[in-house]
Amino acid sequence: MKILVCIKQVPGTNKVEVDPVTGVLKRNGVESKMNPYDLYAIETALRIKEKMGGSITAVTMGPPQSAAVIREAFSMGVDYGALISDRKFGGADVLATSYTISQGIKLLGEFDLILCGKQTTDGDTAQVGPEISEYLNIPCVSNVSTIVEVQKDSMTVEMDMTTDVEVVKIKFPCLLSVDKDIFMPRLPSYIKKQATKEREIKVITLNDLEDKDEKHYGLNGSPTQVERIFPPDTNTHQEIWSGTSMELANQLYKKLRELKFV
Repeated sequence: MKILVCIKQVPGTNKVEVDPVTGVLKRNGVESKMNPYDLYAIETALRIKEKMGGSITAVTMGPPQSAAVIREAFSMGVDYGALISDRKFGGADVLATSYTISQGIKLLGEFDLILCGKQTTDGDTAQVGPEISEYLNIPCVSNVSTIVEVQKDSMTVEMDMTTDVEVVKIKFPCLLSVDKDIFMPRLPSYIKKQATKEREIKVITLNDLEDKDEKHYGLNGSPTQVERIFPPDTNTHQEIWSGTSMELANQLYKKLRELKFV
């Protein structure tokens, strides 16, 4: 079975500056890590490979330093890696990002199963996985919380629908967007890290893609534009009250009235 996992490098802190002109996060010089949700996707791929055999390819889109998450994936047991990187891809919204990744996947070949984390911690849209499946014209299941069964030509999964759990059987090729805690991600292996430190990572640029029209990528290919983005305010103000339960209840009520919550 040929499995592909989409992963992403995200800021390791919420204290990230924003470009006031483009509305894009300034990632240079910021500590980065693998998107936590993607660790669950990698672990899911590894579990399926252990049962069904085959190979796993990890693909990421970003600047050259994003190759670090591919190296981390290698140290967990992923076989191949590809980095989709070009300055013309910068500033892409979810639609342009999905299109770029789908173009890269087409270049890499055909896969039985594509796995994505539910969402990223820097965007939180949870849209890229399903949109990739639309561009590749394959079925998609989101919010996957459990792998029930994997067969030769299909698999059965459970979807967490908040108030219900839906069981779905889906044929290959397909894309799954997995939720956190589907499996406990394994730790990277130092032995695998050393063994794969020279492993090739395929770099894909705009010139490699089938569609080379710059208007379809990056800011040019993004139909949505960020009007305003800002880091959350930090509030460390604290008040400690003392008194009887009735006094505290009255004080709390007055505070809620003051803040216009009631």
